[in-house]
Amino acid sequence: MDTAVVWSAATLALLLLGVVPSVLLAARGSNVQRLVGLQLLTGCSVMVLIGLSIVVAQSSYLIVPLVLAVLASIGTLVYTRLLKPGIDGQRVGEEE
Repeated sequence: MDTAVVWSAATLALLLLGVVPSVLLAARGSNVQRLVGLQLLTGCSVMVLIGLSIVVAQSSYLIVPLVLAVLASIGTLVYTRLLKPGIDGQRVGEEE
């Protein structure tokens, strides 16, 4: 069996099995559930982009999922910081 067919099937499986629950989590639920949904969607997107770069046999396309993974982790850190007000020991509404 050709490796491109295997990677195409794996990419399609990730799209079908990973994206649907992550979009449902990101669309509904509490703030933490939305964060988990966005992280799952980012992980699936990175894997799909890696699979697509293997299918088309272009290693230069791997820069996009690598940058996406780095930016998504930084975005998650910023988002979790904004989830909990008063994380610096200050109460909400207190001025310095």
